[in-house]
Amino acid sequence: MKSRTAVFVILSVLLLLLAVADLCWGSIAIPLKDILAAFSKKESAGVLGEIVLNYRLPKVLTAIVAGSALSVSGLMMQTLFRNPLAGPDVLGVNAGASLGVAALTMFASTLSGFALGLGSWGLILAAITGALLVLLLVLFVSARIPDLVSLLIVGMMFGNISGAIVSMLQSLSNPDLLKIFVVWTFGSLSGVTWSMMPVLVLLVLTGLIMAYMMQKNMNAMLLGERYARGLGVRLNSMRFTMILSTALLAGSVTAFAGPIAFIGITTPHIARGLFKTWDHTILLPAVMLCGSILLIACDLVAQSAIFNNSLPINAVTALVGAPLIIWIILKNNR
Repeated sequence: MKSRTAVFVILSVLLLLLAVADLCWGSIAIPLKDILAAFSKKESAGVLGEIVLNYRLPKVLTAIVAGSALSVSGLMMQTLFRNPLAGPDVLGVNAGASLGVAALTMFASTLSGFALGLGSWGLILAAITGALLVLLLVLFVSARIPDLVSLLIVGMMFGNISGAIVSMLQSLSNPDLLKIFVVWTFGSLSGVTWSMMPVLVLLVLTGLIMAYMMQKNMNAMLLGERYARGLGVRLNSMRFTMILSTALLAGSVTAFAGPIAFIGITTPHIARGLFKTWDHTILLPAVMLCGSILLIACDLVAQSAIFNNSLPINAVTALVGAPLIIWIILKNNR
């Protein structure tokens, strides 16, 4: 117990240090004294204070919220399907969000650009609509398919269908409008403004509360459905709630920050390795810390001064997450 507490403390300190580093690091290096001046609202902070408070601080908070949400959703999917490679995208909700954005950019000329005229809110609303439609289809199917493996396959098929429609829309869309969609698929932590933050936090907080309410039932599910049913777990209701919570967490992050890969799949493995447990009462806060740390670390790499421009966060998370998964698999085989 003491060793786990120590790990929690170390991770918390590491998260704080990385958050401060992300505030200082970027295309313009900002000294720590200017960061402190910005938070103390000193007039001497000037332009640097504006950058810190209205650009880098929302980005750091978005990384923490998104990292927590994607990690918890990945943990729930791995528990539900008892598959270590399951992630928040297996239900096709993320693909549905991409379909919504692709449809918006495709038909923007027909709509006289009204939705795109809403700016980032137009893309967010389109992504939420697409994710919601796929979620309703998955919930409809889940109520009629008791087998989890079949549900997993159906979710993947929904994702493939959405991806195919997106490819068709891309081939038919205007090149100028297509660029908007392509940029969105890169993912971005800097697109969430202070006016958007309350909506994102509310959606993610709702999903996290649902996840924490199910932590004991998720522990029972690790021992098998028959054992969980014997303990009084209502499996159909449990499955419905886990799918809904995952859709809220992963769908809202995708809508506000674009698709961010591998955080949901990788982080639960890291947390289990650090804390040596499968207990969800420990893993839920653990994956939130690990996911936040990993996403902020990826953002530091994406903003590295060695590149002429910032890299897509989705590409960096894939480059970091995929080798970690390979290393974990090799380690487990040994």
